[in-house]
Amino acid sequence: MTQHPLYSWQEDSWQQIQALGQRLPHAFLLHGPQGIGKTVFAEHLAQSLLCENPGQGGHACQQCGSCGWFAQYSHPDYRRVRPELLDEEDAPAGDDAEAPAKTSKASKAPSKEIVINQVRALSDFMNISTHRSGRRVIVLYPAEALNVPAANALLKSLEEPNANTVFILVSNSIDRLLPTILSRCHKFGLGLPDAGIALEWLHKQGIKDADVWLAQQGGAPLAAFDMAHSDLRADLDEFIRFLSKPGTELSLKTADKMQKMEMPVVVGWLQRWLYDIFSYKQSGRIRYHPRYERELKALSMQVDESALQQFIKNCNERQAIASHPLSAKLFLEDMLLEYSALFGTI
Repeated sequence: MTQHPLYSWQEDSWQQIQALGQRLPHAFLLHGPQGIGKTVFAEHLAQSLLCENPGQGGHACQQCGSCGWFAQYSHPDYRRVRPELLDEEDAPAGDDAEAPAKTSKASKAPSKEIVINQVRALSDFMNISTHRSGRRVIVLYPAEALNVPAANALLKSLEEPNANTVFILVSNSIDRLLPTILSRCHKFGLGLPDAGIALEWLHKQGIKDADVWLAQQGGAPLAAFDMAHSDLRADLDEFIRFLSKPGTELSLKTADKMQKMEMPVVVGWLQRWLYDIFSYKQSGRIRYHPRYERELKALSMQVDESALQQFIKNCNERQAIASHPLSAKLFLEDMLLEYSALFGTI
């Protein structure tokens, strides 16, 4: 019996999809937290829709000619649309490929967005006959990477779908998608796995301190796996040391040292830390950093709640522009000095 590539925590979701039977929508929107395997699920669904001989449970057989083409990303009735950055990296089909692109100084940096030309290229694909008169499938991820012109162009295809064409969009943040796109897709949520199942999987992968990494990544096992193997581990530890003992001098030093990092990553780390401070102040609970309970407790006692809430709001606004700061160093200095001021250390 051929083993299918879905993760154990995705079985129930797969059965729900299969229960739709022949009532498949022309466009799915798979959404949920980053790091749970949504694109693995999406591509397995795409392969099963194209498979010539689906097996028990609707899984692709992995043996027919169609599955062979799919495995090589050469299926004539399949297209995968994603930012140029991911294609440049030749990243695996997962949620979590975030490494910087390797480009020469003379070359144009690959886009982090899905651009209109990529969507327009689908028109010719959708207007030619399908191979063996079957379906054509388009997987697009992450959907929030669509820039405005690309999103509007995609909307036209979703409003007037071609026969036998299925779109599978994948999103980590559906609140960043156009309401008109949301309204034309069958929304299907993929949630975090049970903590016990996630830990069991991480242990099988040989991850040490699996509970620490799983908590730090909010319960997302693939994100925990990636972080446990990431070069960013030392940077995260150093950043948390600063957050535990904020101050003016350390704010400036930390900003100087971390200015070459991806700003959305750094802001995300701070947002999780702030969540834990606020949560501890409200209920005594810690979600992301349980091993720092002593530090979080001390900080929660020092900070004014209304000031903390305002800073959390400010960080949410910073995250919206974090991919394109005018100056990463100044961006970080401003944010970390404001953080330190919350605790009267400036």
